[in-house]
Amino acid sequence: MILLVDFSHAFVYACALRIGEEGTVNRPIDNQHVGEIKALPSPRAIKTKLPITDQTASLVVETREAIRRILHGQDRDRLVLIVGPCSIHDAEAAYEYALKLKPVADELRDRFLIVMRTYFEKPRTTVGWKGLINDPHLDGTCDIATGLELARTILLRINQLGLPCATELLDPISPQYIADLISWSAIGARTTESQTHRELASGVSMPVGFKNGTEGSLQVAVNAMTSARASHHFVGINADGQTAIIRTMGNPDRHIVLRGGGGKTNYEDEHVAKAEAAVASEGIARPIMIDCSHDNSRKDHTRQGFVAREVLRQFRDGRQSIMGFMLESNLSPGKQAWKEGVALQHGVSITDACLGWDETAALLTELADMIVTKPV
Repeated sequence: MILLVDFSHAFVYACALRIGEEGTVNRPIDNQHVGEIKALPSPRAIKTKLPITDQTASLVVETREAIRRILHGQDRDRLVLIVGPCSIHDAEAAYEYALKLKPVADELRDRFLIVMRTYFEKPRTTVGWKGLINDPHLDGTCDIATGLELARTILLRINQLGLPCATELLDPISPQYIADLISWSAIGARTTESQTHRELASGVSMPVGFKNGTEGSLQVAVNAMTSARASHHFVGINADGQTAIIRTMGNPDRHIVLRGGGGKTNYEDEHVAKAEAAVASEGIARPIMIDCSHDNSRKDHTRQGFVAREVLRQFRDGRQSIMGFMLESNLSPGKQAWKEGVALQHGVSITDACLGWDETAALLTELADMIVTKPV
């Protein structure tokens, strides 16, 4: 069979699109769906404007090393607790929360290494507010330059209290602006399978936790751990904001975060044991963190305490592969919907529902008291 296709109309259209009377392009080929391209200040410029202090640098370095000791089994008595708002949308409320968390972190330091959640970027399943860096004014203007400065300012203030910070790495460019102020980071369930985020994790200077997939897949997190251990080359930016080839050395400080998925939990003994076996070849002594929110709490923020108690029971009973857990907590419980022109309640989440501060403080004290004997 011979197939005859008439390309004449397509050919004429292509020529009209590309070549004008004088041989020039008379229609744009690139950026046809782009409304604006606006340059950002360089990472160096923002870091010069908002410099890290020696005190804060020491805290970051010491906290990263303390997490590594827990992760690799040199410190087997303590757990890492990542505690704080689901996302930060109000700088003053975040600082108020930090002021409350700091004395609790100091009081419980012999049992818990507490790091505050300072999440500025939010992955969305479809659309929605993408976080403080992307839209700091909460009005759709997406003033990212201001968002980067505001995020760095908040991190500086919280670290200067002596309270280390944790975040999720979402945009591959923003870490150049704030990563020096972060002691622990996560790669989220939506991005754990992303090659870009695995490459990013292979080069950052802090320990990184990979969450299992949104549908509960453990294997994507295992694969991410393996990938981030290796050296990579990828396109990024340097301190001056220039496009650059980044060559990473690989990150030895990686672990899994079990957050449930597909409407099912995975914090129970059998799931932790399965995760432990899946990453045994990585040679990491304590490779598992439990996210007490999301599907593990069945998306009910009031169940986070139940999950945390069960995780601590496993640790106390000798499950040494557990390195810690995560809690979503804010000044006040629950969540609120943001609407343009409507005032927001102070200290209430606008993303996932959170525990309130009073319940959080009581829970942390209770959990600390549960560690009555050292694990065998």
